[in-house]
Amino acid sequence: MTSVATRHPTRSARFGGWLDGLIGMTIFSASLPATRVAVLGFDPLFVTVARAAIAGALAMGLLRLTRASWPRRTDLAGVLVVAGGVVVGFPLFTALALRHVTSAHAIVFLGLLPLSTALFAVFRAHERPPVAFWAFALAGAALVGGYAIAAGGTDLAGDALMVAAIIVCGLGYAEGGRLSRHMGGLAVICWALVLSLPLSAPLALLLSPRSLAGVGWPAVAGLAYVSVFSMLVGFVFWYRGLALGGVAAVGQLQLVQPFLALILAATLLGEMVSPAMLLVLAGVVVCVGGTRRFATVPKSVTVLEIEEVLP
Repeated sequence: MTSVATRHPTRSARFGGWLDGLIGMTIFSASLPATRVAVLGFDPLFVTVARAAIAGALAMGLLRLTRASWPRRTDLAGVLVVAGGVVVGFPLFTALALRHVTSAHAIVFLGLLPLSTALFAVFRAHERPPVAFWAFALAGAALVGGYAIAAGGTDLAGDALMVAAIIVCGLGYAEGGRLSRHMGGLAVICWALVLSLPLSAPLALLLSPRSLAGVGWPAVAGLAYVSVFSMLVGFVFWYRGLALGGVAAVGQLQLVQPFLALILAATLLGEMVSPAMLLVLAGVVVCVGGTRRFATVPKSVTVLEIEEVLP
């Protein structure tokens, strides 16, 4: 676990980065539908802190199992940024937004997340994608944004909360991808969750419902999913993918996330999937292919042995 190796990513490693990113993004696709189900039975603030507390307890066990060392002093601030962005900020803002808008409406805002991630990758991960990359990234964001506007049914409070969620999440993704190059994706998300425990665990106990009698199993299942998969498992794959394939590049996979999430919302919540959505999805796939073609990759990464055995 303590041995590390720094190397230039090979072609197979970069492909593995995209594959890991795709797995992580697919796991994240169910997050908003699951959160929507969870907040129908639980208070949004409780869902936010409970998912972080449950995942934090699991993360503490993983860190003990792998005998992980504390983050370096120079990395501690970055880990706290990750915690603020993806452990607290994004779950809180989306849970609050889903009290105002449907999951289908909130999901389309995820199409702006790749652009947010790429912008923060420039400032935090020091990546410099070429002009062609930005052209495809902006085109993909415009497709999804245009679809959101055309779909209508806007709510100012819900939309503002989703924009805030996209900003803090993009920062958390970029910072986590940068740290994963030498810490490993497992360590980054685990330490972010553990450092959040002094806040999340007491609040989860304070805000917990007195009884589960009126909650229902769907809400419990939604909370379980966002706690285990959205908050922990997905990030192990996602941050590894960002580290190997490049934060800005692999981050563009998120352009497909709104449509996978809409399909899940239609399946689980009965929300409609329109032909227009499928047409936009086809255009988004083209944009993702374009960003992958012109994306730059990190010059070197450091991969922990424990992550070498991950799928």
